[in-house]
Amino acid sequence: MTLTGTLESGTDLPPDERVIDVRDLRMRYGTKDVLAGVSFAARRGEVIALLGPNGAGKTTTIEILEGFRMRSSGEVSVFGVDPAAAGEPWRARVGVVLQSWRDHGKWRVRELLHHLGTYYARYATPAIARPWPVDDLLDVVGLTAAADSRVARLSGGQRRRLDVAIGIVGRPELLFLDEPTVGFDPAARREFHDLVHRLTDVDTTTVLLTTHDLDEAEKLADRILILNEGRIIANGSADELSRQVAGESEIRWTRDGQRFVHSAVEATSFVRELFRQYGDDIADLEVRRTSLEDTYMRMVRDFEGSDR
Repeated sequence: MTLTGTLESGTDLPPDERVIDVRDLRMRYGTKDVLAGVSFAARRGEVIALLGPNGAGKTTTIEILEGFRMRSSGEVSVFGVDPAAAGEPWRARVGVVLQSWRDHGKWRVRELLHHLGTYYARYATPAIARPWPVDDLLDVVGLTAAADSRVARLSGGQRRRLDVAIGIVGRPELLFLDEPTVGFDPAARREFHDLVHRLTDVDTTTVLLTTHDLDEAEKLADRILILNEGRIIANGSADELSRQVAGESEIRWTRDGQRFVHSAVEATSFVRELFRQYGDDIADLEVRRTSLEDTYMRMVRDFEGSDR
């Protein structure tokens, strides 16, 4: 398969609409190129999922955008500022949810969030009140009942909710999420997805997400970047990427009480012919397109097998 389409989708945004603007980003450790010319942009309120195998360059990309790692070359702008030279007012606009925090064990949940929130108060603006009121934040992340518990006594799921609360206590305009729902049960994961949608829809927060949960990426992301060997090999919505992979759809239906399953490259043509032949006898029709997981695995496999 030949990957086609614009792999730098987003870089055609007007400059004033770009929260993130990355051009020809490169990172070398010794003789190894970890990033080999990454370019993309993100707009306000957009959720981007950064996917890729281990060692693809995801963490390096995120750390450069957060201002925690210097790049070898390329241009990087976040809110119009180079993260490598950004000051505290810039950092107040950015939130980070790491895979896990391991300190603060003796603090009580409400006290910790109140303490951390005080650092953001000086950076409040008429448009954005900082920090997030603690009781409101506890309710949003589902920790109201644990507000007076010590952090060390929280369950794994509660601890992860606290990680999220710490990341958004300053009401960030840009939020980095690193495997955010590890340790969440299905109900907590659904609540977290609702929170992300609330942040983007109500507060127009831009979110850059890294996850190995492809189902989560498909549910949350407006756009998906697949990174492999330091290069962006695909960029688009889950639906756009699936259309780049020539795969078969699975069609299921019932007729006269019997269940049928058929695979077809052209699902629309098959379904049209099905109804032409059997009409109202068709029931429980379901068309399953290529999943994001199938698309991701195919694109990574084809890239690794290409000559480049």
